[in-house]
Amino acid sequence: MLESSFQGQLIKELKKMFPGCIVTKNDSSYIQGIPDLTIFYKDKWATLECKQNARAKRQPNQEYYVGRMNEMSFSKFICPENKEEVLYELQQTFKS
Repeated sequence: MLESSFQGQLIKELKKMFPGCIVTKNDSSYIQGIPDLTIFYKDKWATLECKQNARAKRQPNQEYYVGRMNEMSFSKFICPENKEEVLYELQQTFKS
């Protein structure tokens, strides 16, 4: 599956899982390495960096921004192999 296909399906799943959320696609040409998606839900936010698979190459600065944003709120790398685990963690974060 292409990363863009995975990302499109993921956005649909996020909107179903978190009714009323806002999902934005971030522009990596503006800030190189910024995660692909930001999810705003109620009074919380999270970012996700989508990858085609668990072995997909990480671009420069992605580790930095995912780590930094995870310290602020919630941020993870997500791919088909870890999707269920990451979405479960995101649900727990948005619940509290």
